[in-house]
Amino acid sequence: MNTAVAEPISEDLIRRFDVSGPRYTSYPTADRFVEAFSVEDYTQALKLRRAGGAAMTLPLSLYVHIPFCESLCYYCACNKIITKHHDRAGPYLRYLSREVDLHTEQLGVGQTVTQLHLGGGSPTFLTDDELRELMAMLRRNFTFAPSGEYSIEVDPRTIDASRLDTLAELGFNRLSFGIQDFDPDVQKSVHRVQPAEQVFALVAAARERGFDSINADLIYGLPLQSPESFDRTLAQVVELRPERIALYAYAHLPERFKPQRRIPTVEIPSGAAKVAMLARSMAAFMGAGYVYVGMDHFALPTDSLAIAKRQGRLHRNFQGYSTQPDCDLIGLGVSSIGRIGATYSQNAKTLEEYYDYLDQGRFPVVRGLALTRDDLLRRAVIMAIMCQGQVLFESIELAHLIEFRKYFAPEMEALQKLADQGMVTVDDVGIQVTDMGWFFVRAVAMVFDRYLQTDRTRARFSKII
Repeated sequence: MNTAVAEPISEDLIRRFDVSGPRYTSYPTADRFVEAFSVEDYTQALKLRRAGGAAMTLPLSLYVHIPFCESLCYYCACNKIITKHHDRAGPYLRYLSREVDLHTEQLGVGQTVTQLHLGGGSPTFLTDDELRELMAMLRRNFTFAPSGEYSIEVDPRTIDASRLDTLAELGFNRLSFGIQDFDPDVQKSVHRVQPAEQVFALVAAARERGFDSINADLIYGLPLQSPESFDRTLAQVVELRPERIALYAYAHLPERFKPQRRIPTVEIPSGAAKVAMLARSMAAFMGAGYVYVGMDHFALPTDSLAIAKRQGRLHRNFQGYSTQPDCDLIGLGVSSIGRIGATYSQNAKTLEEYYDYLDQGRFPVVRGLALTRDDLLRRAVIMAIMCQGQVLFESIELAHLIEFRKYFAPEMEALQKLADQGMVTVDDVGIQVTDMGWFFVRAVAMVFDRYLQTDRTRARFSKII
């Protein structure tokens, strides 16, 4: 598949697909997890992983959630704890260590990790010594592969060049900077002031220290934004030239996320303005030589994510697109989500409950899902669409012992509408997402989502583009 389209994506086409839908960092999606999935179910999944032996075991990825932030960003929908009391980090690290101990009791010490991501919250809320403590604890219990990807989310307001030295020393090779928007008025309106000069200096310092890849997070649809103001941010990001860009649409849901109640609805850009911002963002980044990886991700052609896209090696996990092979994922910390074998699990969402489980010597898992045969089949199809942009009938039929067109007869009929719109082509070999369709790949994947077929309430999801 090519990485560009012959013509720019029109605002009219974007508007036609301006609907809500899952991001498919998993299938089934996290909103389908149930409380009936227990600590015992999670423990059994770990035992099955260990029983599989090295030859049969998937690679292992770690996600560690650090929930603390010093100040509140009004747009934020993440699980976070706003506090200036840094002494809260110490107890949290001790409980993380207990959670790791529970895992090594089941898996043994020394499982090889190929991917680590520290998210939040703000992982850089931790001091240098606390980060050293955390990484030392993880390295005592797991073996980190020399060629692995080790990333951390960075709040530019909380670090300087000397802290970058610490991150490099600890083995992090990828940084993700939360930028959102460079416009000073927008920054004030969302309570996240960080001058562009500060971010440019940090990125320059990170490059001097040899980090493999730098990601910039942007959000369009924030209060006081306009297509013209966002154009200025786009130009600055192109000048900054991070290896990767994640461009997210802001979803204003004050009834669900209390911090968003501080944003006056009147200051939110109109739907037409958001569509214009997205269209102009695509044009700016692709015009600057970025590859459209998919959904809301762009990468320079030399970045491993763009290379994986070209070579058909793209994968997805709970952090988004990844170059790593299909992994088991251990989620550590409050609210973290994990995947072991054919199960998903999520930890307690409050510190009190998280600590209480660990005080009892139990995994802090409060909900999850054991995937059915149908779930596994549809996951394979949806991930093939999301990552490779194609589904080969024969490979799915051999792996899952079905007749594709017969099993998915209603879906194939529904897919015809997208085919008529030029989003996919279907032949005797399989389904191919077109260059144009790649921009609307979530809409293609949604055709095969059994849960959406029975539940058309999509308000819980972000817009698909």
